[in-house]
Amino acid sequence: MTTAATPEPTVFVIFGAAGDLAWRKLVPALYNLFLDRWLPEKFLILGQGHRQMTETEFRRHLRQGVDQFSRRGKTEKGQWESFAAHLSFVASELDDPRAYTNLAKQLAALDQEWHTRAHHVFYLAMPPGMIGTVTRELAKARLHLERQRSRIVVEKPFGQDLASARALNLTLAANFEESQTFRIDHYLGKETVQNIQAFRFANAIFEPVWNRRYIDHVQITVAEQVGVENRGHYYDKAGALRDMIQNHLLQILCLIAMEPPISFDADEVRNKKVDVLRAIRPIAPEELHRFAVRGQYGAGWIEGREVPAYRSEPNVAPDSSTESYAAVKLLVDNWRWQGVPFYLRTGKHLQARISEVSIQFRPVPHQSFPPAAMMDWRPNRLIIALQPEEGILLRFEAKYPGPSLRLAPVLMQFYYREAFRITPPEAYETLLLDVMRGDATLFMRADQAEAAWAAITPVLETWEAIRPTDFPNYQAGTWGPEAADDLIAQDGRSWVMPTFLQCQEDLAICRVTMAPGS
Repeated sequence: MTTAATPEPTVFVIFGAAGDLAWRKLVPALYNLFLDRWLPEKFLILGQGHRQMTETEFRRHLRQGVDQFSRRGKTEKGQWESFAAHLSFVASELDDPRAYTNLAKQLAALDQEWHTRAHHVFYLAMPPGMIGTVTRELAKARLHLERQRSRIVVEKPFGQDLASARALNLTLAANFEESQTFRIDHYLGKETVQNIQAFRFANAIFEPVWNRRYIDHVQITVAEQVGVENRGHYYDKAGALRDMIQNHLLQILCLIAMEPPISFDADEVRNKKVDVLRAIRPIAPEELHRFAVRGQYGAGWIEGREVPAYRSEPNVAPDSSTESYAAVKLLVDNWRWQGVPFYLRTGKHLQARISEVSIQFRPVPHQSFPPAAMMDWRPNRLIIALQPEEGILLRFEAKYPGPSLRLAPVLMQFYYREAFRITPPEAYETLLLDVMRGDATLFMRADQAEAAWAAITPVLETWEAIRPTDFPNYQAGTWGPEAADDLIAQDGRSWVMPTFLQCQEDLAICRVTMAPGS
């Protein structure tokens, strides 16, 4: 989130470098930063992992990942060789103190070779159970002492509940300062998610209506067409509420609901987000049926392909009660949002891959037009589309051409691909660059992570205490269980059709041609 600045000389240490995260996300992102000349002249990506492989094998393995997952496509030989010269690998056990002593010696030697004191990024691309071990060993090796130069990056899931998140925060705080700790949520690196702040706080026309007086309700939808795929072992212990709502969707809610910051200093922005999370009204267990719904997909069809039920997926218990769908209604009790419901929903094997925020405004206070003029009147709505398209759309009423007075909804739209005609960076590119710069604006602070868990803990505890009796309760390829429709219908509202699909089906409203899979 900072202005353009190339980082200082950096050693980027990846613990678990031979794993899936480094292969699919981290190294492709660093490679693109290298090609875009965002990395410093002096940098090293040092992989640490228990897998036995030579440096040549390590580089070959990573190149396969870059070829498959980089937004640029396959690598060119000369560019890759220039980048690969900055790749190194050390096979070691992550619980072996000697690995960290040797790492400290290697980093000190690089400082001498480079004639500078490099910044050190320790990226924990590993299961959560190893975080405590690695942070303690780094501290024992005195690799945490340089507060301005040493940083640790922790991936989600950040705990399994409020108690485990607090325990993890205590472990991190015992070894690293909060200013050195970067809790990463890749959703916050998406261009359109970042653009929410620009949209709200750089444009004077929206702030006056961004409150309970004008906004009726907010819907946040993150729908996935895929099932659990090869993540059954993890997902069956997590579920949709933990995996998506506790982090990704609550972070989007914070950006929508936060107060304008005095500045874009990292702590000032994060303070405003924490204020939102702390203002979320607790859900009483006896009231849970009015505020939360869970679901699990059965067998069905996705784009002409038959898919199995959740309980038939690999590494999923045949009688699993884990939810693959979750919808919650949250209320933010403060002056700006009192009485405005925020509806959040997410799920696996839904009808389409869609992520968007829909902000629906209240109707005009007095409808002066005759009934005959209302062809297809709909409330004003602001849509922030996150995927597969990235953009912002505003729906309003206009006079339909002709001699008679008739109103019809139309859309005013902005799409990244049309407005800027450049390929935006992947989320991890933005976030990794910010880590190297030391900018924590897009990363969760300890109190923010705990406040997010506190908001959903009542739902988690009640669901875990009461086993569902109707699973599976929605067919793969649909929009989820009927109970989710009932959840929002009890307030006299309904889930909106995602804009991407609406644009395809309703050309009278949206005349936009969208590239398939864009």
